[in-house]
Amino acid sequence: MSIDIRISEAAQGYLAELLAKQNVEGIAVRMFVTQPGTRYAETCLAYCKPGEEKPSDEKLVLEQISVYLDEPSLPYLEEAVVDFQQEKMGGQLTIKAPNAKMPKVTSDSPLSEQIKYILYTEINPGLAAHGGEVSLEELTEDNVAILRFGGGCQGCSAVDMTLKDGVEKTLLERLPGLKGVRDVTDHTVTENAYYQ
Repeated sequence: MSIDIRISEAAQGYLAELLAKQNVEGIAVRMFVTQPGTRYAETCLAYCKPGEEKPSDEKLVLEQISVYLDEPSLPYLEEAVVDFQQEKMGGQLTIKAPNAKMPKVTSDSPLSEQIKYILYTEINPGLAAHGGEVSLEELTEDNVAILRFGGGCQGCSAVDMTLKDGVEKTLLERLPGLKGVRDVTDHTVTENAYYQ
């Protein structure tokens, strides 16, 4: 699998220095995502001594270092950028992985992944302003998306309008294979509702 990851020369230099201090012949870096595909996802770098890599890892040989990429993390590492900024008191290593919380999808991706991607990247940022969110509970055999609202959307008196005019309209327009949208949220619980 070919993956688009960029590790700047400055980051390679910084990591090469750290690796040299370990005094282990052939030591590399391993890159992976913990809790990939969730809002808790974190992109991590760790030392990888010879023999610690997994057989399924993809090896990236760069000018200054070698990096092992965790195979299950690959879709979440797509378009990741690792950089290092030199500062007076040392420096800052940064990792930006825009797809860590939600892997990049294409029209060939499973319909459920496409739904999750649109919910995460387009719909939830708007709902977050009201402390709300929506997630895909399941996709039925006849391609109906079963959604669950949470946070400020649960029990909100405007949720029907949000579902019909916002979420459902967006999903059906963007995903021709989707046949419908249903909400299974218990809206009798109103403690956190944005509008009651």
